[in-house]
Amino acid sequence: MSAKFLRRVLAACASMLVVAGLVAAPASADLQKPSQQWLRDSQAGLFLHWGMRTSPGYTSCSAWEKAITDGGWNPGYWVGEAKKLHASYLVLASFHSRLGYSRAWPSKIPGSCTTKRDFLGELIAAAKPQGLKVILYMTNDAQWHDEGGHEWLDSAGYSKYKGKTVDLDGQDGFGQFSYDNFFEVMKNYPDLGGFWIDNDNAYWESHDLYRQIYQQRPDYLLSNNNEDTPIMDTISNEQKTGMTPSYDYPQATYTAMPRLTEACFKLPDTGSWWYGGSNSAVNKALNIGRLVTNSGSSIKSLMAETAMVNGKFPSNQEAFNNFANTYLSAIWESLGGTEGAGYMYGGMQPGFWNDGAHGVITIKGATQYVHVLTKPSTSTLKIRDNGYRVRGVTNLRTGAPISFTQGGGSLTLTGLSGWDTYDTVFKAETAGRTGTYDPKTVTLKASASASGHSGQAASDGDYLTYFDNNKTLPVNLDYDLGSAKKVQYLGVNQREDSVSYARSDTEQSARIKAYQVFVSSDGKNWGSAVKSGTLPSHRGVQFVDLSAVTARYVRLQVTSTYAASSDSTRYKRLRIDETWLGSDYATSAG
Repeated sequence: MSAKFLRRVLAACASMLVVAGLVAAPASADLQKPSQQWLRDSQAGLFLHWGMRTSPGYTSCSAWEKAITDGGWNPGYWVGEAKKLHASYLVLASFHSRLGYSRAWPSKIPGSCTTKRDFLGELIAAAKPQGLKVILYMTNDAQWHDEGGHEWLDSAGYSKYKGKTVDLDGQDGFGQFSYDNFFEVMKNYPDLGGFWIDNDNAYWESHDLYRQIYQQRPDYLLSNNNEDTPIMDTISNEQKTGMTPSYDYPQATYTAMPRLTEACFKLPDTGSWWYGGSNSAVNKALNIGRLVTNSGSSIKSLMAETAMVNGKFPSNQEAFNNFANTYLSAIWESLGGTEGAGYMYGGMQPGFWNDGAHGVITIKGATQYVHVLTKPSTSTLKIRDNGYRVRGVTNLRTGAPISFTQGGGSLTLTGLSGWDTYDTVFKAETAGRTGTYDPKTVTLKASASASGHSGQAASDGDYLTYFDNNKTLPVNLDYDLGSAKKVQYLGVNQREDSVSYARSDTEQSARIKAYQVFVSSDGKNWGSAVKSGTLPSHRGVQFVDLSAVTARYVRLQVTSTYAASSDSTRYKRLRIDETWLGSDYATSAG
């Protein structure tokens, strides 16, 4: 199934659910709607923190504006640098709590710095003909109103404007001030792409801000930082670290597709999100790896760079952008227009491979791109093929054919050498999938389930539904094939709504740990387990291989999951998007 076709199916399903009254309209619309499509088709964005406190820092709004203009600020520079990163949008964060709450656009609302020159408008005008969107950052937070010993907010001016006393230094007063700014921006900038919101403010929520934004500007996109707010289009996961390999950012995210998800990270190795006067190094392997692994999970990369007052980036960031422009262009076929493989869009298994190798797979129609970010210690790469018959494999950069074999459920590439420093990409042409029973022909029942999330939801071919064990362990999933048939393996796509490692005592993996498999001819007498084992706490499709058996009934019994009792949200919780039974392993179509 192609990614484009699946997106249409998801959109149609979401619309039907709304019509049927099964899902509240705003929540369904946020999951999948036309205004999101440009971001779903994107891979990356450029995040720009740039305000009054950008080094050397200013306390006078007019002095800051003069320094920008005198320095030669040009919106075309930012657009050009974004294009080097193959980004399709820019997020401007000037109205930031720690950047002096500066509004880089003319405003009639007093309360904080507002420039006479319309830097925001100029950026939108420069980006639009280049096919790029501009998103405006909006902060919810008043707590930094006097950072650095200077009061950045003008409560008296705003109070006079409102005709009542409003304290901007408190969350409620600041909520009113920022609320008014949302509406002024919407009125003045119809070509804006939307708002990137740094968490919520109670005043916004009590005054139904988000629904009003969608009503007034239905083409706007709303993204929220670190908080998966249902009415928002997007959740952005900020600066996740601690995973192994360090570039595998998706291991630390917790939102399942088809939710639109973004990974937000700084390109400079050290320093704040904004320019503080230093020229920090930029780690090529880390940041190329992050972008590629995000693409391999259909997550968008929002890459932050630290613009100086004149808008230019420090030389190390400029150098990285120039490198990325050339580097990504050579392999963009394997990133642009693709989805992450091993998840709801199909594809071979990503992640941890043989002999220390690690990487991801992207998919576009019948073509799958194997991105090897950490090479194996040998000249062989072995990947679980997920039933796809491979016709041929080439090195994407050189076009050279790669020797391969298929068997036992795996695609094996041999005689490999000349590894790229950052991402060796192999292009695998496939001829469809074989050896799996259509999940829709298999009856699946669970011994326990949460309301609305029955066992059959894990065998209906629909990633808008999922099985939930209602925090009951052990739990059985019983498959009925209708008659005795050969069973070689079981494939499982667990719901990717938790991290894949223990980030903390309260943020852990909710994936299958220990399991047993039983078979039966009558669905009553199961005998001893034919397979026992442990699945890894990894993202993407996982497999349980069996010594080929013939049976009508198959039972997967999950006896434990990875989350400890300290993570009360995920302890004993199990959610599965889809499972399937395989009758035979794929062999080469070549």
